[in-house]
Amino acid sequence: MGSTSRRMMMAGVLGAALSAPMLNRGYYQLGAAGRAYSRRAVDLIRGSLVIDMLAPLTIDTDADAYAKPLPPQRVADFRRSGITGFHNAYGLGGPNAHTDALAYMAGWQGYAGRHPELFALVGVAADLDRAKATGRAAVIMGIQNAQHFRTAADVRTFYNLGQRCAQLTYNSQNLIGSGSTDRVDGGISDFGAGIIKAMNEAGMLVDVSHSGDRTTLDAVALSAGPIAYTHSNCRAISGHPRTKTDQAIRALAAKGGVMGITGVRQFVSRTDPTTIRHFVDHIDHVVKLAGVEHVGIGSDADLYGYDDMRPDQYAKLKAGYKESYAFRGKIDVDGFDHPMKVFDLAEELIRRRYSDANITAILGGNFRRLLGDTWK
Repeated sequence: MGSTSRRMMMAGVLGAALSAPMLNRGYYQLGAAGRAYSRRAVDLIRGSLVIDMLAPLTIDTDADAYAKPLPPQRVADFRRSGITGFHNAYGLGGPNAHTDALAYMAGWQGYAGRHPELFALVGVAADLDRAKATGRAAVIMGIQNAQHFRTAADVRTFYNLGQRCAQLTYNSQNLIGSGSTDRVDGGISDFGAGIIKAMNEAGMLVDVSHSGDRTTLDAVALSAGPIAYTHSNCRAISGHPRTKTDQAIRALAAKGGVMGITGVRQFVSRTDPTTIRHFVDHIDHVVKLAGVEHVGIGSDADLYGYDDMRPDQYAKLKAGYKESYAFRGKIDVDGFDHPMKVFDLAEELIRRRYSDANITAILGGNFRRLLGDTWK
């Protein structure tokens, strides 16, 4: 498809929002569900680089998920979501981590490559801008663990294969450091310090979303440049061990990093109901603590959320975590669990009187800056 055709496609996707049925007081009805959004919210999404820094292309957990056909409805939902960049990252670990990571990189990049009219693989930050300009969704390849790095040299190998972000640890101890659900956090090991150095040199973003408190602070201190909590929330609000302390948030910001807020229910609020307003409370907290330039989105779900998973996959997912994860009846946040969720987020930020410039920064501008400063 030529560039002119892509621009026309973009105009027909997000731009079509403004030709949708207009309701009272300047609201527009978008999508089959009949959701209504203000002209200002629609314009903000259309004009912003929207980056979700933890957004698997699907949370289908079947081993061959990347080989399944892309249904027309899913294609339509990607296009109308308003999201420019999807950080496609899964948690991989265990004795076969290296082999599994190679298969993961090949499988999911192949999935994106088979749909060039919809997806654009990312190598440098400018690719995010090009994806936006051509009406496609940029796919950022990441892995939510770093056990596949057997040596520091493996970092460069995986960077050359397309990996642009690595979480140092998942929830449990590995050779690099400790996870958020470990009883004891020993911090970053000597081996881990070498991995961070190699990631800095290659230009791969360091992520510690699932790391323990000491490991998190060590990573911030040891990294030569800014790092990310791509999908985490504020301990001061939810009290959950998988979230970040105020000390960690301040340290991240002092180094120039960015924190993405996640829509996993128990990380957002201690009690139900848990809505998008509680989600934005975490954005407010980071803004007050560290500044608006250090917060973004890391929803930790695909376009549809966890509560729409196949029942067998849903049960297996919950069973795979320690009791300290404290799952409740639902996983998703009410109002942030559907393909148009970033429009709802924009509306809530508008309601809280954020400026257009600050909303654009939160939606993706802050992560675009960080990725531009990190990737080589």
